[in-house]
Amino acid sequence: MKLGVALGRLNPAFFEEVTVAADELGFESVWLPEHLVFPVEMTRSPHPGESHPPVPPTTPVFDAFAQLAYLAGRTSRVRLATHVYNLALRHPFVAARAVQTLDIVSGGRVEVGVGAGWLESEWKAAGLDFATRGRRLDEAIAVCQRLWTEDVVEHHGAFFDFGPVAFEPKPVQRPWPALHIGGESDAALGRAARVGDGWVGMNHMLDSVAGPVDRLGRLRRDAGRASARFEVTVGGPVAARDDLERWAAAGVHRLIVSPWTRSREAVDGLRRLADAVFS
Repeated sequence: MKLGVALGRLNPAFFEEVTVAADELGFESVWLPEHLVFPVEMTRSPHPGESHPPVPPTTPVFDAFAQLAYLAGRTSRVRLATHVYNLALRHPFVAARAVQTLDIVSGGRVEVGVGAGWLESEWKAAGLDFATRGRRLDEAIAVCQRLWTEDVVEHHGAFFDFGPVAFEPKPVQRPWPALHIGGESDAALGRAARVGDGWVGMNHMLDSVAGPVDRLGRLRRDAGRASARFEVTVGGPVAARDDLERWAAAGVHRLIVSPWTRSREAVDGLRRLADAVFS
C-alpha cells in the first residue's frame, strides 16, 4: 500500500516543508491540485449532491508543474503528482511538454492525475465549451501519449489539428508517466478503464470504495485491459498498519492522506502517522 500526501489541504507556505518531510519519512508521493482560474461566480461542485464548490474563489492556486518542479529540486525520492490537472483546458503540446519536463528534471518521479473538469464557469472564462470536455480530454490524452512515444506525430481531430511534428526528448518513464484518471462519474470511470493507468477518486471510506472498484474491474475487463498496469488511488483515513491491510484488501493501491487539522501541525502529523504505519 502506497501513502500519498494531500498538498491541497495545506496553506501553500507549507508546501515545501511538508514535501521535504514526506520525502524523508517514507511517504510515496505528494499530490497537488490546480485550476487555471476560479471565477467569482461558481455554479457547480466536484462533489455529487453538493450545490456549492468547497473552496472560495480567492483560494491560492499555483501552476502545478512549476510548483512540483521546484519541489523536485528539494527532494530525492518522493513522487510528484497532480490531483488533478485540467488537461482538457490546455493544448496537448503545452501539457505534454510540462509533463515531459517535470519527469526529466525529477528523474522520473511524475504521476499525472488528469480530469475532465467540473467548474463550468472556468471553461467559459477560458473560451471553451464545457459540454465538450469529455471528448476534448479523450483527444488530448491520445495526442499526449503519441507525443511521448512516437518520433513524428501528425493528428487531425475534432479539437486539435496539426501536421507532422517532432517532440523530444521523451519522458524518463516509458511509455509515459502513469496517467490517473480523476472523477467519480460514469464517464470518468469508463475513461479510466479504457485509457488510464489508474483511477484517482475523492475521499472514501472502506464501504464506499467497493462500488467504484468493482465497476472499474468490470469496465477494464470489457475493454480488454484487465491485465494492464492500473492503480486505484483515493483519499481515506488510516491510523495503523491494519488499516492499510484493509484498504489493500478492498482493492486500493494508494491512499492520499492529510493527518493534520492546521497546516503548521502537518509535519508532526506525518511523523506520527509514519511511526504508526511504517515502523
